[in-house]
Amino acid sequence: MTVTSELLLHAYASGVFPMSEHRDDPEIFWVDPRRRGVLPLQGFHVSRSLAKRLRRDDYQVTLNRDFGGVLDGCADRAETWINGEIRDLYTQLYAQGHAHSLEVWMEDTLVGGVYGVTLGRAYCGESMFSYRTDASKIALAWLVDLLRRTGFTLFDTQFITPHLASLGGQEIPRAAYRQQLAEALERDADILSAPLAQSGSDVVNALRTVG
Repeated sequence: MTVTSELLLHAYASGVFPMSEHRDDPEIFWVDPRRRGVLPLQGFHVSRSLAKRLRRDDYQVTLNRDFGGVLDGCADRAETWINGEIRDLYTQLYAQGHAHSLEVWMEDTLVGGVYGVTLGRAYCGESMFSYRTDASKIALAWLVDLLRRTGFTLFDTQFITPHLASLGGQEIPRAAYRQQLAEALERDADILSAPLAQSGSDVVNALRTVG
């Protein structure tokens, strides 16, 4: 079966996502975890140390400035599920306005980021990377703040890692995820409908205000 960007969007709407065994494997398989990772948008945990890091503002954050660079950063590891076809497919989704990246820069160098697919009010996070300490945490904090302000209700992380759990990530049963996804697909949200926060302090203050 040829995987197209349209098929990929249909898969996300059905609750499944693609992976490959490794970067040189030409095959793609579909994943539907029995327990799904989510990052509650109203429950992002900002520790004292992360708040201090965010407030330093010795970095810059952008949206959709270097989607390809974020993809390559996420694939730049010994073991990766991002093969050539997957990279091409998500690049197509980005060109169509269905995929978005958030970048973290230090001294004009890309040091971290996250990318994912938007569908209705769901942001389906695909992968993230960090070349500097806390760069991926900075990316997630800024992204969660933006998603909250632009009407999103679901941040799907696919799986849960200790890193995500420390930020408030949870693991929920497949049925619960499908219910949250169905509700998120009932209406649309636009990640471009509001600008990024003006400062790390603004992000901290917003994320520590629930509701």
